[in-house]
Amino acid sequence: MIRTGIGIDCHAFADGDGLALGGVRIPYHLSIVGHSDGDAVIHAIVDALLGAVGAGDIGTHFPSTDEHWHGADSTVFLKHAKDLLKDKGADINHIDCTVVLQEPQLADYILPMRQAIVAELGVDLSCVSIKATTTDYLGFTGRKEGLVTVAIATVDVPD
Repeated sequence: MIRTGIGIDCHAFADGDGLALGGVRIPYHLSIVGHSDGDAVIHAIVDALLGAVGAGDIGTHFPSTDEHWHGADSTVFLKHAKDLLKDKGADINHIDCTVVLQEPQLADYILPMRQAIVAELGVDLSCVSIKATTTDYLGFTGRKEGLVTVAIATVDVPD
């Protein structure tokens, strides 16, 4: 049976030394504010994967009230989602993620992000799509105050 899940994540920027997105470190004069490393790409993907198998959301599995996850590398969350899907006999068909931010430009980082995610999930590169767009200077993303990511995952779950 084919199921889909949607994930959305949003984080503010603050003074810093770069962004963690899609498991890749991106040089920038700001950082993402978050309880973990703030990797909004991975967070949205994890929520989409969990949603596809009816397993709650990232906050259920990794609550921001738990100091154990403070500053954590978000690939831990991705591995957890992969293991949970495996336990349910689910296979990932496709993941599509869009990052909405004005800056920095992500074109040079899209392929490395995809490669980092497929390496963790053990799927083919063609199974993961990541895109980036701006809001043409509208809203908080246009003012360069933060970013939003949206992901959808399609998985095959046994009947």
